[in-house]
Amino acid sequence: MLRSTEYGKDGAVSYQDITYVTANHVATITINRPEKRNAFREETLDELIEAFREAEADSAIGVIVLTGAGDKAFCSGGDIAWEHASTPAGAHQLARRTTMLAMIIRGCGKPVIARVHGFAVGGGNELQLLCDLTVATEDSKFGQSGPKMGSVPIWWGTQLLPRLVGEKRAREVVMLCKQYTAQEALDMDWINRVVPADQLDDAVAEWCDTLLGMSPQALRVAKLSLNFESDQLWPSVLHGYQMISFIHGTEEFHEGTSAFLEKRPADFSRFR
Repeated sequence: MLRSTEYGKDGAVSYQDITYVTANHVATITINRPEKRNAFREETLDELIEAFREAEADSAIGVIVLTGAGDKAFCSGGDIAWEHASTPAGAHQLARRTTMLAMIIRGCGKPVIARVHGFAVGGGNELQLLCDLTVATEDSKFGQSGPKMGSVPIWWGTQLLPRLVGEKRAREVVMLCKQYTAQEALDMDWINRVVPADQLDDAVAEWCDTLLGMSPQALRVAKLSLNFESDQLWPSVLHGYQMISFIHGTEEFHEGTSAFLEKRPADFSRFR
């Protein structure tokens, strides 16, 4: 169940796993789990959905910024301890939440900027892919870790990456589970801009100011139109969710999550 919001001073809203602050017609949504490299769990997803709904409904808001607390990670994907306990039924619940979050990020008529400082890997990379624009610091890292963890990045990773970086490069990213520097990601058209860490906030503010000077209805139509072709990939996402539910909770899946939690290499050899 979604939590109710409590408004504090200066436009701040009280949440458990995120923070939501509005100022100067910009809503900033921050995943606030730095001790977990801003990995998301059930509560995080519920709060992100609620915050994006709030920003979408607020007529004073023209731009939404999504970021992560601290300087270690934008988001490292799903909380592995939480996912380790996942079952096929749990995978369906995860699918419902992530589907809803993706729909509201892509479906809201307001530009969404991903402000990346640190790791944007696994589901965290997919999260920034769902945003309209991405600005990252020079020390940020991007990548997917699905097969290394006994999972698959079907939450728009396998759908959007090929459109951005090309088919062969996307296969490399998804199958080899390498991590890439922000500059490498920029060179592949994976993200939009790379700046020194001390210039990140200025760069985000510059783009917010530019977007706030645009016609909001024109931006709404532009986003809708730009999404038209990739919106047709929704069946691939939904199909992927159904398929991945057969993986979650299996011994093979738990080998990946156990290896991560135990800080050892995973051994998938017995599953071939």
